[in-house]
Amino acid sequence: MKYFDSHAHYYDERFADEIGKSVDSFIDALLEDSVSYIVNVGTSPETSRLAIAQAEKHGNMYTAIGIHPSDTRFLSDIDDELRDIEALIRDPASKCVALGEIGLDYHYDGTDKAKQAEYFIRQMRLAEKMNIPVVIHDREAHGDVMDVIRRFPSVRGVLHSFSGSCEMAEELVSLGYMISFSGTLTFTNARRPREVAAILPRERILIETDCPYLAPHPKRGTLNHSGNLVYTNAKLAELLDITEEECASLTENNARRFFGI
Repeated sequence: MKYFDSHAHYYDERFADEIGKSVDSFIDALLEDSVSYIVNVGTSPETSRLAIAQAEKHGNMYTAIGIHPSDTRFLSDIDDELRDIEALIRDPASKCVALGEIGLDYHYDGTDKAKQAEYFIRQMRLAEKMNIPVVIHDREAHGDVMDVIRRFPSVRGVLHSFSGSCEMAEELVSLGYMISFSGTLTFTNARRPREVAAILPRERILIETDCPYLAPHPKRGTLNHSGNLVYTNAKLAELLDITEEECASLTENNARRFFGI
């Protein structure tokens, strides 16, 4: 039984700092043992290049390329940066299957919401032009994220590490979106994600790690990696009342269809 990790960040410095061996060897072992595919997700032009460099070394690793809302605070020339993102996406060597991650993050005090919105809207416009799916980050910004999504009815995408309501999930499904669950699904206080998972059409569900972040129970507080999908998959299978093998197959097929792999 293998799992499709639909959202990871293996270029993050925590991997090099904590695993004690080559990150490439670590990824190879995961792909050999418990993981069928990984989508390595960029958060800026710089980290997108790092994600691409890793994906070039692993046959079943692909990339998403984009600018994360929190990374916008380090950027200043949106026209030049989006030209860079577009060029990376168009390069066949990038193994790019989605534009992302993009969106809004209102968690931190002093967030420049207007700047985040500009980058989000411009990247949605780029996805529309390129006919490529998007990976959307939404942290404490549900209403504003939905307002932007509704402006682009031809764009399809996935809400990663979903934290919204059942009503929000149902609207996203009606708009053609996928919903992805991370290790938060296993947290003891995760009532809302579990309610959402239980009511979703099964063909719209993905699983992810968002590694090295959001390690699932019972691994909370440790370095997350794709092997930990076993815990998220088990919880999702329980909620859907199917076997763990059926759940792994379901979410892999959904991800391969969505990303065109």
